[in-house]
Amino acid sequence: MTSSPAAPALRADAPERARTVAGRTPAALCVRGLAAGRPLAHATTASGVTYVLVPTGGEVDTVLAGHDDLTAVLMVSDRAPLPLRDRLRAQVWLSGWLAPVHPATRRAAALAFAEARPVSPLLDVGRGVTLLRLDVAEVVLREGGHCTEVGPQAHAQARPDPLAAVEAQVLQHLDRDHPEVLDLLRRRIPAGDLGPRDVVRPLGLDRFGFRLRIERPVGHRDLRVPFARPLTCPGQLQAATRQLVCAARAARAARA
Repeated sequence: MTSSPAAPALRADAPERARTVAGRTPAALCVRGLAAGRPLAHATTASGVTYVLVPTGGEVDTVLAGHDDLTAVLMVSDRAPLPLRDRLRAQVWLSGWLAPVHPATRRAAALAFAEARPVSPLLDVGRGVTLLRLDVAEVVLREGGHCTEVGPQAHAQARPDPLAAVEAQVLQHLDRDHPEVLDLLRRRIPAGDLGPRDVVRPLGLDRFGFRLRIERPVGHRDLRVPFARPLTCPGQLQAATRQLVCAARAARAARA
């Protein structure tokens, strides 16, 4: 795998990127003494608290019985929403101490979880589903083979990318229904970066711009097509994309 790191001004800082990855769905939970398994769901709330849902009476719930807490690692993967050769974009490891949420605070914790990720297993908390809290002591973000340590407080205070919730839908729509827009974005790539057999696919979208994947006969390269300025909400995406498209059309006309 190869990639071209973006300039600092073209992407979020590490805490924001880690919080964005932590909000993705695919996850594995590693608890001391057990093989890694998938939780029913996980979420990091607006206040930066990480919760995990597991089956009551399952392995994790059973091994926690009789303990105040256990060391654990929640590993969350960020995968591209399109069928690329290598879909894994990033991973985050949240390490700390896992403990059941006290019954007195369970309702408030479940509501905070629901605000971040409204999943059906929350309806069964206390009746077949156990709500656990992960007190995070260490955060490690892995992107493209490089690992970055993020302070737990910085991670808790960061906010995920504001386009994270619409990214998959937008990229799938772009790839399926608007090849002409993708072709114009492709024209923003310097000519020397593209070979005759290279294929350009959408890879990602965040408040700083689109990420494109150049798939080559051997390996690939990732790069960015930035917006004129970072976005603050999904409502700004259409205008920002139109601006990129207009700039690409103008550049094409100038070369004609």
